[in-house]
Amino acid sequence: MIKNDQELQVTLERIEYFQQQVRHLRQVETNPENYRLSVSGYLAELDRMSLEVRDYLWLHPREIDSVAVAA
Repeated sequence: MIKNDQELQVTLERIEYFQQQVRHLRQVETNPENYRLSVSGYLAELDRMSLEVRDYLWLHPREIDSVAVAA
């Protein structure tokens, strides 16, 4: 779970990096099956990180501290 804006920034940077990796694989992998095998982990991690970003952004800044304490 993202706990502050610094962690949010790091997660957004990781998302961008993973997206770049998938874009690169789309350009260089010629076999569709190999492509899907290569990107499946990236895409799963992108989904997970995107949900974390959404959950963090859903909370108002005043709520973030109370959620972090409760966890």
